[in-house]
Amino acid sequence: MSTLEPERGAGTGTLVEPTPQVSHGDGDHERFAHYVQKDKIMASALDGTPVVALCGKVWVPGRDPKKYPVCPMCKEIYESMGSGGDKDKGGKDKK
Repeated sequence: MSTLEPERGAGTGTLVEPTPQVSHGDGDHERFAHYVQKDKIMASALDGTPVVALCGKVWVPGRDPKKYPVCPMCKEIYESMGSGGDKDKGGKDKK
């Protein structure tokens, strides 16, 4: 999301790009493996862009998710999607 801040007395403005928040800072999300769409994980591995987990955590994956328990919130959301959910979109990864 970008905002346009007009300068006083000028007909132009400055485009301000917000920096994405890559961690919630509460620490709990750092101890879990999170569910993320598999295509997003691949894109992140190729170009370093942050991913968004089902629970809302935003980060750049870099650690082996098999070494961590699954985030309870991600698991609950994934299971609530039921059989109608696309199974290919339930990859997991962890920072």
